[in-house]
Amino acid sequence: MRTKLLCGLIAATLALPVLADKPAFSVNGTAVPQARVDAMLQQLQQQGQTDSPQLRAMVRDQLVLTEILRQEAQKKSLDKSAEYKSEIDAFSARLLANLFVRDWMRAHPVSEAQLRGEYDKVVAQFSRKEYRARHVLVDNEADAQKILADLQKGKAFAAIAKEVSKDTGSKDKGGELDWAPADSYVAEFSTALTKLSRGQVAAAPVKTQFGWHVIQLIDVRDAQGPSFDELKPQLAQRIQGAQLDAYLGKLKQQAKVE
Repeated sequence: MRTKLLCGLIAATLALPVLADKPAFSVNGTAVPQARVDAMLQQLQQQGQTDSPQLRAMVRDQLVLTEILRQEAQKKSLDKSAEYKSEIDAFSARLLANLFVRDWMRAHPVSEAQLRGEYDKVVAQFSRKEYRARHVLVDNEADAQKILADLQKGKAFAAIAKEVSKDTGSKDKGGELDWAPADSYVAEFSTALTKLSRGQVAAAPVKTQFGWHVIQLIDVRDAQGPSFDELKPQLAQRIQGAQLDAYLGKLKQQAKVE
């Protein structure tokens, strides 16, 4: 396991750019720049690691090991091999491509108007109703009809639910269910619920796979979507990603590939 981890970290270290900077330390007289240490720390933090003395010690250890192995490879002239040159060429192409993409994205920031427009599209998807209902669940229609009769005599809905409802999740709350869109319920329940007015009890019991329900609609409201500030980072990423895809597609169309 340790060997696998070391190999992964070494590979990541080799992929880091060589930057001119003050040395962080030296290995056999060869300086390792501080910028390389900082780049590896940043890379690990982007992967979810937390900056700590332990992490910094691990980074130093891996960079020392990488430099030792690099020097050993040079002693064997591996840096002059065809395999090395081929991999360097491939890495250079990927690096330059990534640098170009980053430069393009910096030069094409997403405007506030674009963000607002995309947000409006998202909010439109939340233009549906949420319902707050309560119900009493029993095993058979006869019991459900008795509940309806008791309600007509003035008995409180919540009291009945606490006494007889088979729904353990809502029974102690007087049969009350949380705010939810109609389609979060089974079809029969949903159909009956959406036909009710605020405060109205369904005239007939509703049968579902769970049993028989007596349903009352407490209230209805427009669904609340996420705020602009909550979605702003994702919206910016989505818009810029789409713009980049379009630009790259255009470049591919213009390129002469034989």
